[in-house]
Amino acid sequence: MKPYVIGVDIGGTKIAIGLVDEAGRVIGQHVLPTHLDNSPSVMVQQIAERIDDLLLAAEVTLEQVRGIGVGAPGPLDVKKGVFLCPPNLPTWHNYPLLEDLQSRYSVPVLIENDANAATLAEKWVGAARTNDHFIYLTISTGIGAGLYLNGNLISSIRENAGEVGHIVIDPARGRCICGQLGCLEWIASGTAIARRGSELLGRIVSTEEVFSLYRSGHPKLVALVEETFTYIGMGCVTLINLFSPERIIIGGGVSNVGNALFEAVRSYVQGCALNPSGRTTAIVPSEVGAWAGVVGAAAVVWQRGEDVRDASVSR
Repeated sequence: MKPYVIGVDIGGTKIAIGLVDEAGRVIGQHVLPTHLDNSPSVMVQQIAERIDDLLLAAEVTLEQVRGIGVGAPGPLDVKKGVFLCPPNLPTWHNYPLLEDLQSRYSVPVLIENDANAATLAEKWVGAARTNDHFIYLTISTGIGAGLYLNGNLISSIRENAGEVGHIVIDPARGRCICGQLGCLEWIASGTAIARRGSELLGRIVSTEEVFSLYRSGHPKLVALVEETFTYIGMGCVTLINLFSPERIIIGGGVSNVGNALFEAVRSYVQGCALNPSGRTTAIVPSEVGAWAGVVGAAAVVWQRGEDVRDASVSR
């Protein structure tokens, strides 16, 4: 009996690790900062130490673990388990994560795009349990999306579909780290909100501080945040016009600003989606919340069932 999976969610600012059971419950967790001045091998060693700590604290042996699932930002080579060139993890370019983790553990290791993993979490235990046509949009350090259409998670032959953070919204807003002008991620991610807020105030502020000042009515930051909501609405309308989902689920740290974001995006969608049916698309918050990436990474393992070991070897 192997009733547990380790889920790892690697992000540009933090790495979340959790022990997840068959019902999608996180029964133990650790979070560590992503130190870009550390080499990937050092960070993976720290991940392994936290995994060992979790198992020890939960009194779970490795023999009770079905596998380790990892959600990571793209672009990825999912089959080989190699980071290619994720913009928010520049020191991880071409790093063979699968090979590293598999050398440390005897259980299967599977790697998936982080937004795809969170999409599976929402389908499993979140806001899309009854939906077969939805999009999960994560807005955090970066912006990405998972596409779940006609009952299937969409990947594409090159396995990197859903990089909606790099659709162009406003070229006048400057050059994104990907090389294009005015990408959605460059102007509406958590990183962008902090950068733009710092420019307006003439001092370094975090995304959380920008939102705090927005709530208190700071005129410059009210304008900035409302403009950001409009940009996110533009991104959602683009997704609706392209894929006609039943709903868009918004997660990631920026979604924690609350109902103001969802009201603004719904209003924009109602006014601007091309198809009348698209204007009624549900725009809802994640129900899995901050642990969507961890639960989703675990779901990658759970959904492969008894074939997980063969899958990890073939990938």
